Amino acid sequence: MKGTTKRIAVIVSDTLQSIGLQTLFSDYFAPVEIERFVSYDELLQHGSVDSFDYYVSEAETVALHSDFFLPRSSRTVLLTRQEGSYADSNALVVQHPQEELIAKLHQILTSGRQVDEMASGRELSSREIEVLRLVACGRINKEIAEILSISFQTVLTHRKNITAKLGIKTVSGLTFYALMNGYVTADQIGQ
Repeated sequence: MKGTTKRIAVIVSDTLQSIGLQTLFSDYFAPVEIERFVSYDELLQHGSVDSFDYYVSEAETVALHSDFFLPRSSRTVLLTRQEGSYADSNALVVQHPQEELIAKLHQILTSGRQVDEMASGRELSSREIEVLRLVACGRINKEIAEILSISFQTVLTHRKNITAKLGIKTVSGLTFYALMNGYVTADQIGQ
């Protein structure tokens, strides 16, 4: 990757993981300028938090501070341990082999943003968004049917369509997607 220097904030509590990320970025994506932070609070103490091109952080940190990360979702790289939960997102599965991590980081850094669901022809309908919100808030299919005054089978159809459009099969993945796209807030999750 050639061109201008990318400024990357690594906000990770695990020291080895943080050093590993710094090494991957430095070895494979130069020129980069990496700053490591142990916590979100430490990042805030930095002062000029908007001076970074990308933010790399753990799912818990992103969820707890969604008011910060949501407007920067296209520049946020989420570290996760769950395989397949965050399709089409800037998620990095930390257990993947080095070659896969490098390929995913290359994709993220060269695209500069996530694929927008509308640009790719996978726009969710207003009813699908309602269902997605309720799923993210921890509601089961029967509750969703009652809340929206639709049949149980209709809920299943909406969930199937959401999965097909987004390529996300797990509740945790749908929850993250809803959070990062502003459909729910961290306070609403699990309510």
